[in-house]
Amino acid sequence: MAKIIVVTSGKGGVGKTTTSAAFSAALAMKGHKTVVIDFDVGLRNLDLVMGCERRVVYDFVNVVQGEASLKQALIKDKRLDNLFVLPASQTRDKDALKPEGVEKVLNDLRAEFDYIVCDSPAGIEHGAQMALYFAEEAVIVTNPEVSSVRDSDRIIGILQSKSRLAEEGKSVKEHLLLTRYNPERVERGEMLSVQDVEDILAIPLLGVIPESEAVLKASNQGVPVVHDDASDAGQAYDDAVSRYLGEDRPHRFLEKQKKGFLKRVFGG
Repeated sequence: MAKIIVVTSGKGGVGKTTTSAAFSAALAMKGHKTVVIDFDVGLRNLDLVMGCERRVVYDFVNVVQGEASLKQALIKDKRLDNLFVLPASQTRDKDALKPEGVEKVLNDLRAEFDYIVCDSPAGIEHGAQMALYFAEEAVIVTNPEVSSVRDSDRIIGILQSKSRLAEEGKSVKEHLLLTRYNPERVERGEMLSVQDVEDILAIPLLGVIPESEAVLKASNQGVPVVHDDASDAGQAYDDAVSRYLGEDRPHRFLEKQKKGFLKRVFGG
């Protein structure tokens, strides 16, 4: 039976879709059959980041409304045989996602996959509520800034009160993923520190993703950044998923990197 993981935040633009793509790809790279679902109906982006936008024929809404089968809508990743994408619709309204239809799709996927990663829209509108409601675990993605952290705190409150597990008297397991972290800006007082964010949200830290040009480059190329194992962001996502799977890995990229002698002399 698959585990349902929602990737969520209160604020837009913090890196949820980048995280959904990298997280699902890393799970697949580590041998787990994984599907990633785009819940952002009307603003489809996951297929672009996954590099499969030209292969979309049917979408999540088509399956929910019985217009297509899962087999018709699921897109197999070009790089990983055990990774699949269920894209969102660009033309439908978010209200097209009905709870009973979403639940049926998730139940059908459970029988076939190890992990179901749900890429939630920002905020707390209908698509986000659908993703949050069925979550068993949540990766809370936040930037080290006050507004982003505050909005994430609101999402945690919804998970703890309005998810199906909450209705059953159980709790969604929460993980904190801090993205776009820049130790130099933290040192200058322009960003919250890891400790600041942990103190405010009070949920376990899964990983810290450094601010990196590799993320934008990967998104533009349609390749999840975790495939770029030479980049610090790719390594940080790999670390985070390894920790999620129970491996003990130290947190990296938290300190300002000291320049070597040659860089100090010649710049760079």
